[in-house]
Amino acid sequence: MANVMLSVYPQDRLNAEAFSEWLDKECPRREVGMSPGGCGYLRLITDANSQWGGHKNPECQVYAGALNHADLAAVVDHFGSLAWHNPNAAQLFVMDQEDWFFRVWMIRNGAPRQYAPSSPDEEDDEFWPSAGS
Repeated sequence: MANVMLSVYPQDRLNAEAFSEWLDKECPRREVGMSPGGCGYLRLITDANSQWGGHKNPECQVYAGALNHADLAAVVDHFGSLAWHNPNAAQLFVMDQEDWFFRVWMIRNGAPRQYAPSSPDEEDDEFWPSAGS
């Protein structure tokens, strides 16, 4: 299972919905022999009915979902292949099953690039001061 969030400009709503439909119907599976599709889908979590902290509504379009057995490399590739109206604003957040944090992908120079974190990995906590220090 992977947690996925997608942040886009409002003009890219149709692309975000098409990406979600691809995830639900065509996304390749990670496991050998599993049929493609049915990995899950994304739902808009910044609509008028969503409650966030603070006194204002969010000024971004964020979609989120949990994907089951999705080939995450294919997910990132498909994200990068869409004709986004504002590609510099499109951000894909991916946290795989055994990960502790999201990896952030953005489109630069026509291709998806991982921006945060490019490193460290989950075992690099040794460099962070403990609560008792």
